[in-house]
Amino acid sequence: MSLKNNPTLKYSKIRVGLTIGDPAGIGPAITLKAFKALRNIVNFTIIGDSFVLSRQASVLGLKPFDAELVDLNNIQKENFVPGKLTARGGRASLEYLDKALQLLKEDKIDCLVTSPISKEAINSAGAKFSGHTEYLAKKTGSGDLLMMLLNDKLKFSLVTRHIALSQVSKALTKKNLENNILNTISCLRSLFLIEKPSLVVCGLNPHASDNGVIGKEEQEIINPVVKSLKNKVKGALIAGPFSADVAVLKNFERKFDCVIAMYHDQALIPLKLTGFNSGVNLTFGLPFVRTSPLHGTAFDIAHKPALANPDSLIAAIKLAIKCTLNQKKA
Repeated sequence: MSLKNNPTLKYSKIRVGLTIGDPAGIGPAITLKAFKALRNIVNFTIIGDSFVLSRQASVLGLKPFDAELVDLNNIQKENFVPGKLTARGGRASLEYLDKALQLLKEDKIDCLVTSPISKEAINSAGAKFSGHTEYLAKKTGSGDLLMMLLNDKLKFSLVTRHIALSQVSKALTKKNLENNILNTISCLRSLFLIEKPSLVVCGLNPHASDNGVIGKEEQEIINPVVKSLKNKVKGALIAGPFSADVAVLKNFERKFDCVIAMYHDQALIPLKLTGFNSGVNLTFGLPFVRTSPLHGTAFDIAHKPALANPDSLIAAIKLAIKCTLNQKKA
């Protein structure tokens, strides 16, 4: 998305809350780089730790950090090591989220962009969550959230998220699939202003089971839901189930607005192959718009912040603004 050709970003009054994620990951570095790139056109409130950000800014050779910063001062300076996974870092990343939720409740920010957290770190800190989405759902009392993953070429909506592949078939129910498709239609209408959304549904099994030869989920779950919704939902096109490779290709060719993916990597692999740096994770169903970059903490390069690429975070910030503006119009 070009800033030059997008005046809604340039003149936006949307107040973006940005958490730095796990302080020992690349979140602080990409936060600084994104702020530098967008500071003249985006109204930022950054939630994090001033010591961590100042240290990273010094390593990167950036000017003193002058964003509006909510400093939680929750990192012990003498024990802090970039790239080291710790329970303290996990706790800190959740404390940034809690503060952001407070700011949203107090109407001090309009949307939330989250830098990467470590699932291992937050679980070692005693918080049993599999990621941002699940944590925000519990904290806001929001049920039935939608995870949409997208880049500048593809959009995916995930029926199942952060669960073991061996559990996907058990988690794939008619109710879950129907809710996902209906939420995806609502998301495309309210956040992307697509009046008549078109969806293509993936099968779970190779070749979408070849009419039951390879698995039964298509015949017992996916086909009945798609057929039922075709008759019930007005103003939207729902096609499939197709084999995942065909469904992805049709979306890539712009024949559909979004792919309904049955599991995590069915979406992530094509997304990262076709546009890793423009990839964004969008959560729909919260009381606010929330986005994040499409990558993790990258502890392995966190001690070399110059290597951290901010493009996915920049894309997430732009999308958060666009969706928040669209939500106000819808």
